[in-house]
Amino acid sequence: MTQMNKKTKEALEKRILRLSFFGSCALSAAEVLMAFYLQSYTVLMDAVFDSAELVMMWPFLLLIPLLYKPVSEWHPYGYAQVESLFLIVKYSILLVLILLMINTNVHVILSGGHDVSPIGIAIFEICLGIGSVLMYLFLQHMSRKYESPTIHAELFLWKTDIVGSCGIAIAFLADHLLGDTILAPVAPYMDSAVAIILSLIMLGEPLKELNRGFKQMLLFSPPKEVMDKVHEAVDRHLKDMPYEATFIDVIQTGRKTWIEVYLKETSNTSLIDTREWSKLHDLVRQDLRPDFDQLYIEFIPDLHD
Repeated sequence: MTQMNKKTKEALEKRILRLSFFGSCALSAAEVLMAFYLQSYTVLMDAVFDSAELVMMWPFLLLIPLLYKPVSEWHPYGYAQVESLFLIVKYSILLVLILLMINTNVHVILSGGHDVSPIGIAIFEICLGIGSVLMYLFLQHMSRKYESPTIHAELFLWKTDIVGSCGIAIAFLADHLLGDTILAPVAPYMDSAVAIILSLIMLGEPLKELNRGFKQMLLFSPPKEVMDKVHEAVDRHLKDMPYEATFIDVIQTGRKTWIEVYLKETSNTSLIDTREWSKLHDLVRQDLRPDFDQLYIEFIPDLHD
């Protein structure tokens, strides 16, 4: 990756996150106002979730330049783990907020529920969903040239807003239509029930990202599909060379991936042809480059102690 490419990606990432930040500002402000106006725990759950995301996004904008600093002897992995640590903190806060919202709404249901305006909530969520779709499509279009783990997380949250708004709108439209039927007694519980269902749906992503973040912080190996992809690329290009891979070490932290391949000779020679190793390096890198953002590959002789 050239210096110019790094600057371009850094500028693009900042631009995308700023747009997402201002879009989230508008979204959160509307949700907070309408949550109090409609007295809806469902809308409040969305407002709390989006506001927490908003608070966490601003400091990350200041950390972006660190992610593009080169590795050094003092920082052999650069600042890649800053991103992993930040995402752990971010998703931990979101997880706690989701659990608190579930607890609050369970208490509301057990205390008899509360009445809300279903048609008012449905109309607001439809408007919110339309706005979220427009923002998601715009950000997705901008991120076609480059998508980091952080941008991916932002796109996921906008996608969550879209699905959530559609689900809430459908639920409360149904509640409105069933208001004069034998199901009318369940109306006071609808708002909290929808909030709990949405919270349970949202639990999956924080748990998955926390698991991945902790593995990256502890420098565990990446998922099996990543390891298989690296092994396949290395083994394919070693077929016609007098070497075999005895061990492959893959480390992912944030958007950076380090691959160390230990090689030994398969022929009766102790010579290492650096031209072959250089060619092998370029071929493996060419194969893997489309699947990884910042990629570092090293080939190391397997020397016995």
